[in-house]
Amino acid sequence: MSVAALARGVERRALAFVAAVTAVVLFVLFYYPVGTVFVDAVRVSGEWTLTPLVEVLTSPFYLGIFRFTAYQALLSTVASVALGLPGAWVLSRFDFRGRETLRSLTILPFVMPSIMVAIGFVATFGQNGTLNRALSALGLPEFTMLYSLPAIIVAHAFYNAPLVTRVATAAWESVDASAVETARTLGASPRRAFLDVVLPQLLPAVAVGATLTFIFTFASFPIVLALGGFQLATVEVFIYSRVQNLAFAEAASLAAVETAISLALTYAYLRYEGSRASGSRGARPQRRRSVWPSAPSLPELGTTLAVLAYGVVAVVVFVAPIASMLLASVTGPQGGFTLDHYLFLVERQQTGTTYQVRPLSAVRNSLVFGLGTLALALPMGVVTSVLTTREFRGRKVIDALSMAPLTVSGIVVGLGLLRGLVFGVDVFGTRVQVTGALAIVAAHAVGAYPFVTRNVAPLLGGLDPRLVEASRTLGASRVRALLDVELPLVAAGVVAGAAFAFAISIGEFDSTVILAEGSASYTMPVAVERYLGRRLGPATAMGCVLLVVTSLSFVVIERFGGRTGERGGL
Repeated sequence: MSVAALARGVERRALAFVAAVTAVVLFVLFYYPVGTVFVDAVRVSGEWTLTPLVEVLTSPFYLGIFRFTAYQALLSTVASVALGLPGAWVLSRFDFRGRETLRSLTILPFVMPSIMVAIGFVATFGQNGTLNRALSALGLPEFTMLYSLPAIIVAHAFYNAPLVTRVATAAWESVDASAVETARTLGASPRRAFLDVVLPQLLPAVAVGATLTFIFTFASFPIVLALGGFQLATVEVFIYSRVQNLAFAEAASLAAVETAISLALTYAYLRYEGSRASGSRGARPQRRRSVWPSAPSLPELGTTLAVLAYGVVAVVVFVAPIASMLLASVTGPQGGFTLDHYLFLVERQQTGTTYQVRPLSAVRNSLVFGLGTLALALPMGVVTSVLTTREFRGRKVIDALSMAPLTVSGIVVGLGLLRGLVFGVDVFGTRVQVTGALAIVAAHAVGAYPFVTRNVAPLLGGLDPRLVEASRTLGASRVRALLDVELPLVAAGVVAGAAFAFAISIGEFDSTVILAEGSASYTMPVAVERYLGRRLGPATAMGCVLLVVTSLSFVVIERFGGRTGERGGL
């Protein structure tokens, strides 16, 4: 066989080979670790037993933890919907300066590290926080909310209400204006037209947003750990405490039950979303009106006041925590301007021991891990996008299996990697270990690559198939057509997916805190958590550094991603 013929044969099979490699990587870095957790739940000291699982499922203590986890998730979901729906109403029904900027901010939950939300709330609602300083200046009594269930709920609403807003806004804008006009022509009042025409089309989107919020808050970890601690422990926090105490069987049993619940909820959500009809395509959206009408009537004036009232609430919940973090990072104990907190980060880098957090090392680690994650997650996500947009038997199964990492928490993935690859696995008589930075990058990549897929796959699926057919007619192989025609046309989605992967790695806390081997491998989110509760100033300074990095990722996503995130189901 000639070299040219061999090269053509390799090229024809290149996509299948790359797909196989991606499947092996996904198995090693995700399915095997998660499977290890399930095995640890039923195998103790080399013996198969259901005792740990039975104890978790029957013990009043453990059932109480699951009950509280579900309870706080339910309250957080209600708060997120209550805060997010008015935002959808404002964005879909009104025109005003800054509307597009406000809409862009609804992508923040996907790129903002949750530990940064926690530090923002401490800086706002803490004993010496922005709120109490303002109340003290007005001669009013202090307001205490931190380290309580309401603090967790409000922080979850901050994090998840934009998701509800994003989903509900898309549904509201897809309502056909002709249907509303027909109802009004037949004598329906504006209220009746809304209840009979608009609301039925909004409810599925609200249900989707609420379900996703419940899933996310059920598995919430950094916010609960920072604002509730072990006194208000959810399942994730308790798993972490068991790992710290080396009670791996107990941790694995809790993780297995939690994962089963999360998978069941996600399956129900996917079944529901798949059953929804998309009959609103091509609908004429309702015309948006100005927030400031030229000749306002009494109802219009009431609407304007309602929009302003929501704006005040949004500023307090969404803007105040981030602004408070920025302010606290440059404010001294006596209230004056200072850069001492940033200087402390530099000094600690030079004088800190190996057991202390070294800030600049944490920044370096975050950036290195982010680049490593990008190198692994980007090709995995692109290959998965190609596979899930091709027509073949079993495509839906592959799609579901490839998206499974979205349904499993970072704590569970971290625990599985710790018990499997970090502790070591015997492969044909050889002990194989993946530790340190490699283990952390592996965990980050598993959580990040589905976001690459969600940005690239919709664009690939929307390309005109005649473009590929034309290139194949001109002699290009399937791989060459992909590289020369398809991927350049979806470059914006690839860039947005890469920014997502990098931002998710930078902000990842759950798996990192499990896998980090001391201060040498701590990242910025772990450094923030270590400082939080001990030295608020340095914690906010580190939080601001983290904010700068994630903000740059957000700018890239917004610039290149456009609406791909919405079409991709994010």
